[in-house]
Amino acid sequence: MSGLQRVWYTLVQQVARVVCVLAFGLRVEHRDRFPKKGGVLVVANHQSFLDPILVAVGMPRPFNPMARDSLFRFAPFRWLIRSLGAFPVRRGTADLNAVRGTLRRLRKGAVILMFPEATRTRDGSIGPLQGGPATIAARAGVPILPMVIEGAFEAWPRTHLLPRPHPIRVAYGKAVRVENVAATDPKETMAAVRRQMVDIQKELRRRLRAGA
Repeated sequence: MSGLQRVWYTLVQQVARVVCVLAFGLRVEHRDRFPKKGGVLVVANHQSFLDPILVAVGMPRPFNPMARDSLFRFAPFRWLIRSLGAFPVRRGTADLNAVRGTLRRLRKGAVILMFPEATRTRDGSIGPLQGGPATIAARAGVPILPMVIEGAFEAWPRTHLLPRPHPIRVAYGKAVRVENVAATDPKETMAAVRRQMVDIQKELRRRLRAGA
């Protein structure tokens, strides 16, 4: 990312942070778990259209989100998300170009975001995670960092046209180390990641109910 791109990214991130804090009381927890350097594959649950913004607000390093190709059809929006590091993937297909682009970025030390549920939740729960992220992380030689978003489903469920105020929390889990990713079956790795994410979600829900 060039110097000018970094300035633009930081500006957009700060504006989004103010909006998210005012509208949703957003809090981001366990940022200290985020690796300070090197490639990282962040995997997050997918609760609403707000999720990429919530991730960006809480991310301590610039990142490249893998976004479905349909989001790139509208030229002004395509320019915006590309300027912030997004790149397209054809959902439901073996998009080799997207995979190669992901591997190249990770090997150069970039942070990549993936939503391994592949679609937004219908009830707020965390669904099964696809094994692809673990395969990519193993090939790139990078850790997997779980990230949990809670409250965004209530703020903007897929059945509603517009968002509404609701408290939102974002929290990082513990990274799965490179050697563990490489030595374990991808499906087993992602199942373990999901168990960690479910535990974090339960804790966030408990605290949101308590008003914490």
